[in-house]
This record gives sequence, C-alpha cells and structure tokens, in this order.
Amino acid sequence: MKFHVVTLFPEVVGAYTNASILGRAQKNKLMSVKAYQLRDFVTPAKAGARGASEWFYKKVDDKAYGGGPGMVLQAEPFVRAADKIRKGKKIKVLITSAGGKAFTNEYAKKLAKEKEVIILCGRYEGIDARVKKVLNAEEVSVGPYILTGGELPALTIIDSTARQIKGVLGKFESLEEERVASHDVYTRPEVFTHKKKTYRVPKVLLSGHHANIDTQRTKRRSGKSA
Repeated sequence: MKFHVVTLFPEVVGAYTNASILGRAQKNKLMSVKAYQLRDFVTPAKAGARGASEWFYKKVDDKAYGGGPGMVLQAEPFVRAADKIRKGKKIKVLITSAGGKAFTNEYAKKLAKEKEVIILCGRYEGIDARVKKVLNAEEVSVGPYILTGGELPALTIIDSTARQIKGVLGKFESLEEERVASHDVYTRPEVFTHKKKTYRVPKVLLSGHHANIDTQRTKRRSGKSA
C-alpha cells in the first residue's frame, strides 16, 4: 500500500514513518510513505506575477473571504499536488479536519484495502473548501479536539491502517483487537517495590491456566473486576 502525504512539514512525517515497525515495513516493501512539500506545487507564473521574493514565491495561504482570524490554505497547490500524484489514476483522497468523519479501527481496516491513498494535511484555519469538491475528497477527524496541524492525524491514520496490512506486524496475533487481552499487562519482576509498597503480578497470570487467564483479561477489558 502506498501513502502520499501532502504537507508543509514533510520532515515530520518522515521522522516517524521511517522508524521502528513502519520503517521496517517499508524496507520489506509491504508499504511505502512519501511526503510532499506543499510549497513545491505553487504555480510559478502566479508566484511571479508580483515579481517578488522567494517568500512570496512559496506562499500557499491567504486571508479568508468574508473575514475572520487566521489564514486559509489555498486550493491550487493541493489540487496540483493530487493531480501529479494520481497521474490520471483513481486514488482515494483524505483531508485531515476536526469536523470530518471519525477515524476508527473499522475505518482503518477498510482503508487498508486501498492500493494507494493521498492525505492532505490541513493547518491554520483549514483548507479552501473547493479542494474537497474538486478532488472528491473525504474529511477525516482522529478525535474530538483541535490540533495545530494535520501531520499528527495523518500519522495516526497511516499507523493504524498499516497495522492491518498483512506482514507489517510480523504475526497476526500481534493485532490486539483480534485477541483476548486486558489493557493491563505485566512482565518481570514478579514483585516490584516502590517507596516501601509492594506491587505484584496477579496470581491468575502465574497459574498457567489459560482459560482462567482469558476470563480474567476479558473481565478487565470490559471494566469488570476480576
């Protein structure tokens, strides 16, 4: 699966996706992540119209029509980026947006069936609404809160979706949502002491009785006492 991320901060995307499990998955060619600098898609003729500085040449935002605080990311760079990536192919386009459709594990499973996906990272007051219409894009939200930019949501979407790609996690059993598990996990030592208080691993986990262990984990995961 190929992920294409259009952003003002491609280095943020690369720093995360080139490390650990996602980095290994890319080396094994199970998936790929490519980040694109939004400023690279400003039309040269438009930038040169005012003939000015390098700063204006790379400008991708402007004031909102109708007034209001903050700046809005312009439509043209995003559309040009998506068109260049797609090269005539039909590729699903997502826009990170606090007001978008809620991103869930089920959404990730469906997204993992796509061969390619383009993620457009919002910032400031958002992206010109015409981008969604032109590209037939879907707005997606990773939670009921506001972030300073769309890079973290994009990484969340990539990470969660990548887990659903066969081979990325090594073993299917590594998918926590597919196995019986409590959110509470333990490892050695069996007894841990801190400030004169003793904390022990629950006895059932030491019993070797797998049926009882699964029952205990299920109760803890559902919020019931074990």
